[in-house]
Amino acid sequence: MNSTRTTGGTTSWRNWAGTVTAHPVRTVTPATVEELAAQVRRAAAEGLTVKAVGTGHSFTAAAATDGVLVRPERLIGPVRLDRAARTVTAGAGTPLKVLNRALDAAGWSLTNMGDIMEQTVAGAVSTGTHGTGRSSASVAAQITALDLVTADGSLLHCSARENPEVFAAARIGLGALGVITSVTFAVEPRFLLTAREEPMPFDRVVGDFHQLVWGNEHFEFYWFPHTEHCNTKRNNRSPGPADPLPRVRGWVDDELLSNAVFQAACSLGRAAPAAVPAIARVAGRALSARVYTDTAYRVFTSPRRVRFVEMEYALPREAAVPALRELKAMVERSDLRIGFPVEVRVAPADDIPLSTACGREAVYIAVHQYRGAPYREYFGAVERIMTAHQGRPHWGKLHTRDAEYLSAAYPRFAEFTAVRDRLDPDRVFGNAYLGRVLGA
Repeated sequence: MNSTRTTGGTTSWRNWAGTVTAHPVRTVTPATVEELAAQVRRAAAEGLTVKAVGTGHSFTAAAATDGVLVRPERLIGPVRLDRAARTVTAGAGTPLKVLNRALDAAGWSLTNMGDIMEQTVAGAVSTGTHGTGRSSASVAAQITALDLVTADGSLLHCSARENPEVFAAARIGLGALGVITSVTFAVEPRFLLTAREEPMPFDRVVGDFHQLVWGNEHFEFYWFPHTEHCNTKRNNRSPGPADPLPRVRGWVDDELLSNAVFQAACSLGRAAPAAVPAIARVAGRALSARVYTDTAYRVFTSPRRVRFVEMEYALPREAAVPALRELKAMVERSDLRIGFPVEVRVAPADDIPLSTACGREAVYIAVHQYRGAPYREYFGAVERIMTAHQGRPHWGKLHTRDAEYLSAAYPRFAEFTAVRDRLDPDRVFGNAYLGRVLGA
């Protein structure tokens, strides 16, 4: 009995930031892989494109379609832990927060993760979600296998031994190769992290940047534009015991200050842009140091309730300091009013064709603006700095690059597009965004 839920073309889809709206012919929520495969075959026969969406945390139109929109929330199933193989398998629609909590309850953990866990498993890996780390960062780099429904409705199991060329490409596939139905990750026994968060002047952070990176397992910092203030975060493994933030302190820092008060400050800055530098100085001075030890996923991730738009570029690690100094100088000489901090993270090199860290150690520089505040001039000026340093844009965040630029920026770009041509020659999984970044 077919249990796929289908809705008509009057249903629209909007991403989390409000930057993308899609009006598909129909939206489907298949409950099984067989139902998904049937929907893909039907769409192909009708000449419609197919795109799967998760929770909409990407800022680009990577998942937008005017054809068939696949919602994966029923493609979940149980989280399957293989202790002997040290792997976990989750359905494509499983939210990362569900995966993390299930692993934690069983005594296991991912090695690294990004700073939010609202995304679905498939959505997070498809666009290259990453955290920060000296020797680990990308969620996709932890994949050991995945299952993919391809354009003809076939189910393809991919790993380093089965369909290895597809596996290599599909770990960050942008939804261009098919619809992911499940992902298997390498996991390790649950561990604790000690987090040290400390305010630090900009010049000291960039002056000691490489030492801070190599001296810590996970280092990142936030710089508040219009100020000299930064907040640094150093996370390192700990033998314990656990010493989490007191419940009240955690709520005050992570909910009241980082979300409610910050939301109010952003709203004020949007209404009165001239006040933004003063607000930034107050916010920077309000930072205080804190140290705590907790289960890894609770340290890696934080609630993010203030909505924003974002652009992020990955640069060669050696370009970090000059690019950051150029960014700061650009803001200081401009009339821009930037209410959101700039986030800086790192990653080791990996071998995934469309990974922003493919073949080189990366520094990530992310810029944000509050949703509804002007951002195009700011992002454009930042993008000129990033591309001058051989930057690679995050696939799920705003940028203006196209296939001509990206094919030169990625040494294995042609390898990915060759796999795409083989699996989806008719572009069943195509859309305008993929046409721009991957080529026709």
